[in-house]
Amino acid sequence: MKSDRIKFPAGFWAGLQRVGIDPYDVARKARLPLTILAESAVVTTAQYYKIWQAYSDLIGDTAIGIIKLATAFETTQYPPTVLATYHARDYRDALNRMARYKRLCPPESLHIVEEGERCTIELEWMRNEQQPVPPVLVGITLAFLLELGRRGTGKPISAWTVEFSHTMGNVAALETYFGCPIQIGANANRLTLHRSDLDRPFLSYNQELLEILTPVLDRSLEEQGSRSIAEMVKWILKRSLPGGSLDIRAVARELGMSDRTLQRRLTDESTTFKKLLTRARHEKARECLADPTLDIKEVAFLLGYEDQNSFYRAFRMWEGDTPSNWRFEYVESN
Repeated sequence: MKSDRIKFPAGFWAGLQRVGIDPYDVARKARLPLTILAESAVVTTAQYYKIWQAYSDLIGDTAIGIIKLATAFETTQYPPTVLATYHARDYRDALNRMARYKRLCPPESLHIVEEGERCTIELEWMRNEQQPVPPVLVGITLAFLLELGRRGTGKPISAWTVEFSHTMGNVAALETYFGCPIQIGANANRLTLHRSDLDRPFLSYNQELLEILTPVLDRSLEEQGSRSIAEMVKWILKRSLPGGSLDIRAVARELGMSDRTLQRRLTDESTTFKKLLTRARHEKARECLADPTLDIKEVAFLLGYEDQNSFYRAFRMWEGDTPSNWRFEYVESN
C-alpha cells in the first residue's frame, strides 16, 4: 500500500544548502510550517509536491535545478531503502532493488522493462488533484537513477533517450547531463538505458551490508502487504488499466504470489478481485476527469474500455451522472 505520509531524508535539506538554497526559504515559499525541516518531520503527498515546486521556483530553471541537486546530493545521506541500492552487485541489481523498495516510500514507483538492447524505466506517480507532480521532481527522479549507475560503476554512463511529459527548462543542459536526446511532450516520463550497461559491476558492492539491510527491508514489505493487500492490488490495477493486463494471475505475479494465495488474502480482507477492479476504474475515472486536458475518449481508453459507451454506462452507475456533467461540476467547485 502506498501511504500518503512521506518522510524527507535529512540529506535533502543538506543538498539544498549545497546548491545555495536555504531550506527555510523553501518552507516559506511552499507556505508550510517550518516544522517540516525537523529531522523526524512527515508530510503528505500534496505537501511533498509543494516543497519540490518551491525548490523549482527558487532555483529558476527546471533543468538547472535537476542537474545541480542530482550531482550535489551525497550518497551517504540516502535513507536505507535507497542506500541498499548503492551496494548492489551490479547496475541491474541496483535498479531492481530500487523498484522493489520504492513500494515502501511514496509517492512514485518504477516500472522496468528490458527488451532488445534497451532497458526502459517508466515512472508512476500517486495522483493528487490539489497539487500536480512538479516537473523538477520527475526530472530529479530520473536523474538519480542515472546517478545511481554512474556512482556505483564509476563510469560516465549515458542514457539512450529520456522522455518527459512536461516542459523542463533548458533542454540542451539536460541533454548534456543525460548524454542523449531529450523528448518533451511524451505520453509518459521514461529513462531508457543501454541494456549492456546493466551488467556493469558496482565498485560499491558490499555483500555484508546487503545481508543486514535486505532482510529488514523485505520484512517491511511483507508487513506492508499484510496490512492491506487490497490497496496494493487496486494500485497495480490503476497503473495497468490502459494496457489491459487486468487478470488476477498478472497481478498475483507482480506481487510475488500465486493467484490462489491472492484470492485467499483478498477474501480475508472481505473483498474480491472484481470489486477492486471496479473500484480502481471508478477512482481512476475521477482522477482523469479532473484533468481538463484529457477528452472523454482518452479517459475511456485509460480505464481500459474498448468503447466510450461502455465507460458512460459504468460511470452513470458509479456517480449517477454523465462524465461530462461530473467534470463540469468538478471544475466549477474548484
